[in-house]
Amino acid sequence: MSRSDLAGRVTDVLTVDVDEFNARAAEEAAVVKRELDAGTFDNPQAMIGLEYEFYGVNRGTSALARVPRRLLEYIGFEKELGLHNAEMCTSPQPFNDYGLQAQEAEVNARLQTALDAVASSDLRLVSDGMWTIPPEGEPANEYLTSSVADDGIRIASNMSESVRYHAMANTEGADTAGMRLDAPHVSLSADTVMPESLITSIQPHYQVSHAADLPEYFAYALRLAGPLLALGVNSPFFPPDLYDDTPADRILDDGWMSNRVHVFEAVLNPDGGTGKVRFPHDLDSAEQAAERIANDDTVVSMPVEETNRFDDAFSTFRVKHGTYWRWVRPVFDGATESAANARIEFRPIAGQPTVRDAIAFQAAFAGLLESLTRREHPVASLDWQDAHENFYEAVYHGLDADLVWITNDGRETRDYEEIYSDLFAHAKDGLESRGLSESETAKYLWPLRQRARHRVTPADWKRDQVRTRLDDGEGFADAVHGMQRAYIQRQSETLIGDHSFADWIAD
Repeated sequence: MSRSDLAGRVTDVLTVDVDEFNARAAEEAAVVKRELDAGTFDNPQAMIGLEYEFYGVNRGTSALARVPRRLLEYIGFEKELGLHNAEMCTSPQPFNDYGLQAQEAEVNARLQTALDAVASSDLRLVSDGMWTIPPEGEPANEYLTSSVADDGIRIASNMSESVRYHAMANTEGADTAGMRLDAPHVSLSADTVMPESLITSIQPHYQVSHAADLPEYFAYALRLAGPLLALGVNSPFFPPDLYDDTPADRILDDGWMSNRVHVFEAVLNPDGGTGKVRFPHDLDSAEQAAERIANDDTVVSMPVEETNRFDDAFSTFRVKHGTYWRWVRPVFDGATESAANARIEFRPIAGQPTVRDAIAFQAAFAGLLESLTRREHPVASLDWQDAHENFYEAVYHGLDADLVWITNDGRETRDYEEIYSDLFAHAKDGLESRGLSESETAKYLWPLRQRARHRVTPADWKRDQVRTRLDDGEGFADAVHGMQRAYIQRQSETLIGDHSFADWIAD
């Protein structure tokens, strides 16, 4: 698509009447609530799925690289925000031993095919939380902020042909997105949402059997968000040229462990406000979840394309859900009535060093939801404000966060060992209750147990790498880039198969 064609499509989107769009979304929320009442979104068993984002780099230099769109189509990956991004979505599977095996096998099979295909273009796909080496000869700030005006429409130069994201910079309410970064010693302003393309993630999905139980599962997911995020932090550094002129030791002392969370919130939320990307509140009912989606602020009122899907009956509602950016969010959809489902999408976790690590988070999250709900674990009574503070403590400090938890015997604790002992015990219980053997359960949880045991996350590994390089006399930029190349090289040897970040720790 040419730039002018894209500008024309953005112009068409801007003509959609916001009031009519919101009215249709509200009407369709009523359809969703009727289907909830009728049991349409119920399914006989829990299901699991995964979204997995990557970015492309040059195989020789590890510099960020644009992935040809034709190549993405060939390997069956989807476009994401930046031209350097690619996303894989797995096929939903029943939550049992075979389902988890199928998830891991599908990721490995499709990723191996993708890696082989992009290698012919001298590219590599990287699983990570944030890139730090910009494209060759192009500083990160220029890559992230470059844009042009085409017939009055602002187009980000390095953004994929996502009309919704381009439109966000051109609506009358464009100031509903901050389009900036303001982390410790980092500041950047843009006129599009392109800075969000700094980050990549994994997003496990858990489909509940009975939609009416969604609020109970959702409450547990919120209380798991902080402790699981603390295990998964993997974005302690921005590209070096985004930092102010600040001594390296201050950057290390003041830096956060999950800058990915800040990027998503700062770029897409109003300047100085909480906005659409936030830690959500508990739900009283599945119907309330539908109402929240319908009533959420509209940034871009997209036109709706209808096919012959069952969920075309609430197609505008589904479009609105696409910008319902919560760190844990409910989903209602289904191509057919028999496939209609209600699920929870868990969004805090960054891309991980290996596929085995990503699947470990998927297994742990699903196992915990299975066990905590079935056992009626008392952490459900943890005050929402405490769960909220746990989440941001994990953002800032990773496994050094001051977390609060309620143990299985009903005691409130801030003891690290007690918290993670309780978490892993229930993750194990949940997996075994779905038919996994003791050895299979141990295999899936091993990568995360090792992180907790050694108190080392991918973010810690990166910080240690940078600090060692600084001690050896390297400048800050060289130290960060050297760390990133070491990460990518190590990942090239361990991304697929039986390896995990636990092997990095052992070395």
